[in-house]
Amino acid sequence: MKAQGFSLLEVIVALVLITSTGMALFSWMNTNTMSLQRVQFVQQRNIATRNALMYINTINPLQNPQGSTTLGSYIVNWNSKALEPPKDGMAHTGGQGFYQVGLYEVAVEVQDLDKQVLANFTVREVGYLQVRKPNLTDM
Repeated sequence: MKAQGFSLLEVIVALVLITSTGMALFSWMNTNTMSLQRVQFVQQRNIATRNALMYINTINPLQNPQGSTTLGSYIVNWNSKALEPPKDGMAHTGGQGFYQVGLYEVAVEVQDLDKQVLANFTVREVGYLQVRKPNLTDM
Protein backbone atom coordinates (compact mmCIF):
# COMPACT_ATOMS: atom_id res chain seq x y z
CA MET A 1 0.00 0.00 0.00
CA LYS A 2 1.26 3.47 -0.96
CA ALA A 3 1.24 6.18 1.75
CA GLN A 4 -0.58 9.39 0.95
CA GLY A 5 -0.12 12.87 2.43
CA PHE A 6 2.86 14.57 4.03
CA SER A 7 5.44 12.94 6.21
CA LEU A 8 6.43 14.53 9.51
CA LEU A 9 9.78 15.56 8.06
CA GLU A 10 8.13 17.39 5.16
CA VAL A 11 5.83 19.28 7.55
CA ILE A 12 8.79 20.33 9.72
CA VAL A 13 10.76 21.53 6.67
CA ALA A 14 7.74 23.51 5.44
CA LEU A 15 7.27 25.14 8.88
CA VAL A 16 10.97 26.06 9.06
CA LEU A 17 10.77 27.69 5.59
CA ILE A 18 7.60 29.62 6.46
CA THR A 19 9.06 30.72 9.82
CA SER A 20 12.37 31.91 8.37
CA THR A 21 10.59 33.77 5.58
CA GLY A 22 8.26 35.40 8.11
CA MET A 23 11.17 36.43 10.35
CA ALA A 24 13.03 37.97 7.41
CA LEU A 25 9.87 39.84 6.34
CA PHE A 26 9.28 41.06 9.91
CA SER A 27 12.90 42.27 10.17
CA TRP A 28 12.59 44.11 6.85
CA MET A 29 9.33 45.79 7.95
CA ASN A 30 10.88 46.76 11.29
CA THR A 31 13.88 48.35 9.54
CA ASN A 32 11.60 50.28 7.20
CA THR A 33 9.46 51.50 10.12
CA MET A 34 12.54 52.73 12.00
CA SER A 35 13.82 54.48 8.87
CA LEU A 36 10.45 56.15 8.39
CA GLN A 37 10.48 57.39 12.00
CA ARG A 38 13.96 58.88 11.50
CA VAL A 39 12.87 60.59 8.29
CA GLN A 40 9.80 62.02 10.04
CA PHE A 41 11.93 63.33 12.92
CA VAL A 42 14.42 64.95 10.52
CA GLN A 43 11.54 66.51 8.59
CA GLN A 44 9.98 67.82 11.81
CA ARG A 45 13.35 69.25 12.89
CA ASN A 46 13.84 70.87 9.50
CA ILE A 47 10.40 72.53 9.58
CA ALA A 48 10.94 73.69 13.17
CA THR A 49 14.36 75.14 12.30
CA ARG A 50 13.02 77.02 9.28
CA ASN A 51 10.09 78.45 11.27
CA ALA A 52 12.36 79.47 14.13
CA LEU A 53 14.83 81.10 11.74
CA MET A 54 12.04 83.10 10.10
CA TYR A 55 10.87 84.26 13.53
CA ILE A 56 14.39 85.12 14.76
CA ASN A 57 14.87 87.30 11.67
CA THR A 58 12.02 89.49 12.94
CA ILE A 59 13.43 90.16 16.42
CA ASN A 60 15.72 93.03 17.29
CA PRO A 61 18.48 91.63 19.53
CA LEU A 62 19.36 95.10 20.83
CA GLN A 63 15.87 95.50 22.28
CA ASN A 64 15.11 91.80 22.93
CA PRO A 65 18.45 90.16 23.78
CA GLN A 66 16.79 87.01 25.11
CA GLY A 67 13.37 85.51 25.20
CA SER A 68 11.06 82.65 24.47
CA THR A 69 7.95 82.25 22.35
CA THR A 70 5.61 79.51 21.23
CA LEU A 71 5.18 79.01 17.49
CA GLY A 72 2.40 76.48 16.95
CA SER A 73 3.74 73.23 18.39
CA TYR A 74 7.28 74.55 18.93
CA ILE A 75 8.95 76.59 21.65
CA VAL A 76 11.71 78.92 20.47
CA ASN A 77 14.25 80.19 23.02
CA TRP A 78 16.96 82.68 22.11
CA ASN A 79 19.83 84.41 23.82
CA SER A 80 22.04 86.96 22.10
CA LYS A 81 25.43 88.41 22.84
CA ALA A 82 27.02 91.45 21.27
CA LEU A 83 29.81 90.83 18.79
CA GLU A 84 30.02 94.56 18.08
CA PRO A 85 28.51 96.89 20.68
CA PRO A 86 25.99 99.46 19.45
CA LYS A 87 27.52 102.43 17.67
CA ASP A 88 26.05 105.49 16.03
CA GLY A 89 25.08 104.78 12.46
CA MET A 90 25.78 107.08 9.56
CA ALA A 91 23.21 108.87 7.46
CA HIS A 92 23.29 108.67 3.69
CA THR A 93 24.84 112.15 3.66
CA GLY A 94 27.79 110.94 5.73
CA GLY A 95 26.67 112.61 8.96
CA GLN A 96 25.38 111.07 12.15
CA GLY A 97 22.34 108.86 11.63
CA PHE A 98 19.20 108.42 13.66
CA TYR A 99 20.04 104.89 14.81
CA GLN A 100 22.60 103.01 16.81
CA VAL A 101 23.42 99.62 15.34
CA GLY A 102 25.28 96.59 16.67
CA LEU A 103 26.06 93.07 15.53
CA TYR A 104 24.79 90.20 17.66
CA GLU A 105 25.21 86.44 17.70
CA VAL A 106 21.89 84.85 18.57
CA ALA A 107 21.87 81.30 19.98
CA VAL A 108 18.54 79.62 19.25
CA GLU A 109 17.06 76.46 20.74
CA VAL A 110 13.89 74.89 19.33
CA GLN A 111 11.85 72.47 21.43
CA ASP A 112 8.59 70.66 20.95
CA LEU A 113 5.82 71.09 23.52
CA ASP A 114 7.19 68.09 25.46
CA LYS A 115 10.48 70.03 25.93
CA GLN A 116 12.41 67.70 23.60
CA VAL A 117 15.14 69.69 21.86
CA LEU A 118 14.67 69.57 18.11
CA ALA A 119 17.39 71.97 16.99
CA ASN A 120 20.15 74.30 18.17
CA PHE A 121 21.73 76.89 15.90
CA THR A 122 23.27 80.35 15.94
CA VAL A 123 22.71 83.28 13.60
CA ARG A 124 24.10 86.77 13.35
CA GLU A 125 21.61 89.59 13.49
CA VAL A 126 21.83 93.36 13.43
CA GLY A 127 20.35 95.15 16.41
CA TYR A 128 19.19 98.73 16.09
CA LEU A 129 17.70 101.47 18.23
CA GLN A 130 16.51 104.90 17.17
CA VAL A 131 18.33 107.41 19.37
CA ARG A 132 17.62 110.63 17.45
CA LYS A 133 14.64 112.10 15.71
CA PRO A 134 14.80 113.92 12.40
CA ASN A 135 14.95 117.69 12.62
CA LEU A 136 12.08 118.73 10.38
CA THR A 137 13.00 122.43 10.52
CA ASP A 138 16.14 121.81 8.44
CA MET A 139 14.18 120.39 5.53
